[in-house]
Amino acid sequence: MISWDLFKVEILTNTVSDYLIAFVILVAGILAIKIVGQMVLRRLKRWALKTSTRLDDALVHIFERSLIPLMYVGVFYVAIANLELHPILQDTVNAIALIIATVFGIRLVVSLAEYLLRLYWLSRRQDGDAIERALNAIIPAIRAATWGLGVIFLLDNLGFNISAMVAGLGIGGVAVALASQGVLQDLFSYFSILFDRPFEIGDFIIVGDIMGTVNHVGIKTTRINSLSGEEVVVPNTDLASSRIHNYKRMEKRRVVFKIGVTYETPQDKLQQIPAMIREIVTPIDNALFDRAHFSNYGDFSLDFEIVYYVLSSDYTIYMDIQQRINYQLKSRLDANGIEFAYPTQVTRFDPAKAKPNETPVDSPAIILNGDDSSNS
Repeated sequence: MISWDLFKVEILTNTVSDYLIAFVILVAGILAIKIVGQMVLRRLKRWALKTSTRLDDALVHIFERSLIPLMYVGVFYVAIANLELHPILQDTVNAIALIIATVFGIRLVVSLAEYLLRLYWLSRRQDGDAIERALNAIIPAIRAATWGLGVIFLLDNLGFNISAMVAGLGIGGVAVALASQGVLQDLFSYFSILFDRPFEIGDFIIVGDIMGTVNHVGIKTTRINSLSGEEVVVPNTDLASSRIHNYKRMEKRRVVFKIGVTYETPQDKLQQIPAMIREIVTPIDNALFDRAHFSNYGDFSLDFEIVYYVLSSDYTIYMDIQQRINYQLKSRLDANGIEFAYPTQVTRFDPAKAKPNETPVDSPAIILNGDDSSNS
């Protein structure tokens, strides 16, 4: 039989029982991690097989690559912590454990950040290309910031004086920010465009006097194919601070146009015009009639205002509908003897007011389509 006194024997300031306890903790921890890890991984992999996205595979990868190694480091540290070690050896073990834990912790944070960002864009139903472009710009910045903070945290816990380093980084950061102010403004504007999504590639937009289709959204500039054919490169800062008209997201287009008929048009025919316009617009596909009214008395015409909606954002469809309305409207007005008005000028001469032996001089007067507007 094993004597209990054997467990009390000291080896390098620790008893045999202390070593056994540390060994049991280490073995039990490793076994527990393996068992629980296998159970969790099995469930995660089954769940991943049932879905069509790669996000589930990414979560399994994060669990295997970063979280499980971090748990192993924790078990090893807990087992060693029960032993009394030489101060130099204890500091060495603490430093190694801290370095390994920091590295795996940073990898875990970066992987989780990428996973959450992909999950965020997926929830907004963004296309794959947009996700990749966004992540290619954001993930490197997040990775650099996380590793920088991790190194500072590690050096601080290892006993280094990081005050001078932090101050130097702050001064250097200010200098870099001042030197690259324009680039940083465009970069932050790029992030604003990515998260707020005022437009996407393929959208037709109007910004100031620029109109065209978005071709590329870069870190510093956005490229727009204008209607005249050339490519316009616009800084992201200008886009973020401008009013953007996005016609791609327009569900329907409100169209307002006016026509004018002559003042000689009889009252009964004037009253037929709104119903006539309704009959023309209503049967047209993708067109929704709203109203048609005799709106006002113009300088030389009786004006009607027509409003309808085009149930599409396609400009070509709108122009096809408007052209069809114009053709049918001209045909219907001609068939009913109603004339479109146009600017008219008539010269009148009153012989009774002319002086003897005076050469007649024409006295012009503006009338409304043949209706005298002056007192003769």
